[in-house]
Amino acid sequence: MGTSLLLPIIDLSSPEKISTAQMIRQACLEHGFFYVKNHGISEELVERVFKESKGFFNLPLEEKMALLRRDLLGYTPLYAEKLDPSLSSLGDSKESFYFGSLEGVLAQRYPNQWPSEGILPSWRQTMECYYKNVLSVGGKLLGLIALALDLDEDFFEKSGALNDPAAVVRLLRYPGEVISSDVETYGASAHSDYGMVTLLLTDGVPGLQVCRDKSKQPHIWEDVPAIKGAFIVNIGDMMERWTNGLFRSTLHRVVPVGKERYSVVFFLDPNPDCNVKCLESCCSETSPPRFPPILAGDYIKERFRLTYATS
Repeated sequence: MGTSLLLPIIDLSSPEKISTAQMIRQACLEHGFFYVKNHGISEELVERVFKESKGFFNLPLEEKMALLRRDLLGYTPLYAEKLDPSLSSLGDSKESFYFGSLEGVLAQRYPNQWPSEGILPSWRQTMECYYKNVLSVGGKLLGLIALALDLDEDFFEKSGALNDPAAVVRLLRYPGEVISSDVETYGASAHSDYGMVTLLLTDGVPGLQVCRDKSKQPHIWEDVPAIKGAFIVNIGDMMERWTNGLFRSTLHRVVPVGKERYSVVFFLDPNPDCNVKCLESCCSETSPPRFPPILAGDYIKERFRLTYATS
């Protein structure tokens, strides 16, 4: 492991919204990553989520494969995904489980797959509870991000981004073995997230690294340690596009450290019909829009198509 990166810590319970938004702005300009504490999700619920997640991944492979990913929801086995297509490795050393919207049009169009209650009786109830809680946290955070962009706090609501948002939870298990071979193996190879904003919880096992300057070669990687009870938050490519490159999505990866690692990721992306076009506060005569408008759903679909086409 390399040097540890000291990221800003944002207190979501602070009544000082403007100063909090300014801290977020600075974090997004400099790192694209920051911590969020005092978010209101209980430690007890987080522990239950990790316990249930481990229960699922410890099931026999055939039981997990019965819930194989469909419309991006469900189980993804080891090596099924390669986030960095330039690598010659078989794929990323991780297995995952996705679930998304619980109600609304998206929930009907893309129904979740759930493990049998006979096998994991508390699983669905726990995950649905977590989904509702973390969606609420994401909404508060986006209000502060809007203020950080010199927009109205409710901008993302008014724009339709939070009207039936494409929000997805991804449970992850990394086996963590360090394999001695000529081919580099990663838990998650180098990538930036595709969407708007990501909220990550880990079990404390290290492995997450970020590269603050993705244009510089060779890449310099720094460790991001977990802070108990805090989210690790990062900006995605769609937010970088929306802000005309002002807020940066940051390359990150997970390296094996010889120990099994679990994490819970929440991807908060807009409603698929939301029009993502350059924000007025992020362009000018001297800094015109760099990207054409695009529907959020079309952008995300294309990014996933490329990821799984190279797996």
